[in-house]
Amino acid sequence: MTVLSGIPARQLEKAAHRDPNVLRWLGAYTSSMLGDSIYYIALSWAAVQAGTPAQAGAVMSASALPRAVLMLGGGVLADRLGPRRVVIGSDAVRCAAVLAVAALLLLTSPGLWLLALLALVFGTVDAVFMPAVGALPARITGKDQLARVQGMRGLAIRFASVVGAPLGGLGVALGGAAAAFTLAGLLIAVSVPLLVSVRVRKLPADDRSDTRDTSARRDLREGLRYIRRHRVLAPLMLAIALGDFGFVGPFNVGLTLLADRRGWGASGMGWILAGFGVGAGAASLLLTARGRLPRAGLVAAYAILGGSVAIGALAFLPSLAGAVGVALLVGLLAGLSGAMCGALLQTQADPAYLGRVTAVSSLVSLGLAPLSMPFAAAAIGAWGLGPVYVVSAVVCGLGGLVALCVPGLRRAELPR
Repeated sequence: MTVLSGIPARQLEKAAHRDPNVLRWLGAYTSSMLGDSIYYIALSWAAVQAGTPAQAGAVMSASALPRAVLMLGGGVLADRLGPRRVVIGSDAVRCAAVLAVAALLLLTSPGLWLLALLALVFGTVDAVFMPAVGALPARITGKDQLARVQGMRGLAIRFASVVGAPLGGLGVALGGAAAAFTLAGLLIAVSVPLLVSVRVRKLPADDRSDTRDTSARRDLREGLRYIRRHRVLAPLMLAIALGDFGFVGPFNVGLTLLADRRGWGASGMGWILAGFGVGAGAASLLLTARGRLPRAGLVAAYAILGGSVAIGALAFLPSLAGAVGVALLVGLLAGLSGAMCGALLQTQADPAYLGRVTAVSSLVSLGLAPLSMPFAAAAIGAWGLGPVYVVSAVVCGLGGLVALCVPGLRRAELPR
């Protein structure tokens, strides 16, 4: 029997949702994401209480710049040190920072500078945390289980977003921002011992790729060159970028303006977001149960195309019930395409480059795509909802066309 870093080969053949090692990772990830969700509630509340709305907005966005600037370097770090070590270190730093701020808020009133500093620390740590989180599943389970793991990860994200907001609000109501920060820090702390107990395997390419004698800049250049020359990863990155740029604007700031102009109000927007969450959760549950879908590249292409049509239709629906139904469809298709793209990234990438591949994907989705939101808002103000949603749907649909027209991506399969 082959043993890879303490994991017997027969254990790697277990279905991920029945593997105790994967479940420990899932528990750690869920606890960390739940802490994140509560942290953002606490940060926004504390910032609003300490300053003007404009100052609060500046504090909330302070983490975006270091996250975007340092994300690619975070991918290099994940490949050099190993993703498990980086994730453990990241969660430990985040936990310490949040609990330190909670203690200071209990003892004194430090003002906005402390909250801004915390946001900057979180953004910096996120830049190394996100690539490492994306690279870790390939080291705890077999390639044939990575689609199922993506489904499990999606369920964890949905759970954290649904449960985290009420928990954060309860913490603020009972003990102010300090109590909410304490709860967030403790939940992030729970993830650390769970991650320490997760056993990882050394992937074959790790033995052939020794980055200790090369510079970080050279590692980054090699990673970008590797992606550019890959017959699946290069078009996949383009498809992800187009899909995210077409999706983020209309489904974030655009949705707020849509609900306001239709007279649905905040409650209507909440119902639409709930419909999206149910659809995305259903896609995650499907992948968790099935574990693998055939013709992954083709499924991703059709899901992106279908989702783009649904996004464009949102601006022309007169009733709230219809918008909720379409949002559910958007969530289902977006969840499906996102999971397929994530699984293809992890199975197609050489393990030695997985951190850098994940960093580029994360930078596109979480660092650059949100920059489209102010432009979407300005365009809606100038030309109205319909034209902007249609253009966004076309941009998103182009991502599906890339996946459909590039043979290497269209024919890409997940391992059996």
